[in-house]
Amino acid sequence: MAVYNRIADFHDDLKRIRRDIHAHPETAFEEERTAKVVADELASYGMDVHTGLAKTGVVGTLKVGNSDRTIGLRADMDALDLYELNEFDHKSVHNGKMHGCGHDGHTTMLLGAARYLAETKNFDGTVHFIFQPAEENVAGGRVMVQDGLFDMFNCQDVYGMHNSPGIPVGTFLVNPGPMMASADFFEVKITGVGAHGAFPHQGNDPVVIAAQMITAFQNIAARRTDPLDSVVVSVTQVHAGHTTNVIPEDAVLSGTTRALKKDTQDMIEREMRQVAEGIGAAYGAHVEFTYDRRYLPTINTPAETEFAASAVAEVVGAEHLLRDQPPVMGAEDFSWMLAERPGCYIRIGNGVEGGPGGCHVHNPNYDFNDEILTIGASYWSKLVEMQLGA
Repeated sequence: MAVYNRIADFHDDLKRIRRDIHAHPETAFEEERTAKVVADELASYGMDVHTGLAKTGVVGTLKVGNSDRTIGLRADMDALDLYELNEFDHKSVHNGKMHGCGHDGHTTMLLGAARYLAETKNFDGTVHFIFQPAEENVAGGRVMVQDGLFDMFNCQDVYGMHNSPGIPVGTFLVNPGPMMASADFFEVKITGVGAHGAFPHQGNDPVVIAAQMITAFQNIAARRTDPLDSVVVSVTQVHAGHTTNVIPEDAVLSGTTRALKKDTQDMIEREMRQVAEGIGAAYGAHVEFTYDRRYLPTINTPAETEFAASAVAEVVGAEHLLRDQPPVMGAEDFSWMLAERPGCYIRIGNGVEGGPGGCHVHNPNYDFNDEILTIGASYWSKLVEMQLGA
């Protein structure tokens, strides 16, 4: 494994930063303390630092030489609304918030690369180190793009990385094309006519109408989608009524959908709207259908995927790069950046189940594996040096 010796030298500094961020988790658009830690570190490396993009985002810029080549490297900073059950010294000091997805480690690995590259300057071009708020639930990556990220910081390509429990330390996973699915959220409000439960003919039961919709929605995946495509339509909430002997006036369905292709994402919204409004009309009910495009599919471009794979091979060896793993139906708002620029999203092994780093993300017992801090920082650094070769 060809981890940079200089990065290994300051591993203890990285571990201290990571554990400090872990102990002070901040959720979407509230990452004030975390952003200050990041901005202060970048400034201490001698970088130009911009704060406030998407409220709490931070971008550090490092220019070396005369080349007009530019590259963006992105890490997410936010934590989860989750009670931590760990009992180590760096456990969360904020009840109900924790770094249960490893964004503390993502932030620290990118800071490690920033420090190394600022010291060595072994490249020719400009690197934008993008520290993004609010990846969880509210798609802060979309907000950064909408607020002018690439207008202010012209990245010709952009790269992201996420830790993966269950994958051994020193192993990476990447493929061209889809890596993760879209994640959209829907709500259907059905308004009928309430009635006594013993006299249903005097009303128009929205619960029965909701049941028809739930069943019909599953037809989208089963009969409206190419069998070789991947679609998830999950109704996760059903709200109706207040007592057992009264038919309510309204019912509300909500849930999430997933797809690996933009065209499929479009199809799901179109079909769901048609089903909801059609069933509502057939039963004489009023229907309000809302559909929120929260996360796009995360789709790697081929050339940039090969650049990333080459950097991984230099750091851990090609034999430790998994290239044949299927995409997952989870979602990632780095997709909004990949929709604007070519790039690659890669996964780094956090450790196998039962060992350090093996606990799955979004779990109250999760912790980022400090052993991979230098590996991830070395990958980022090697990627820049190969892409922006001096």
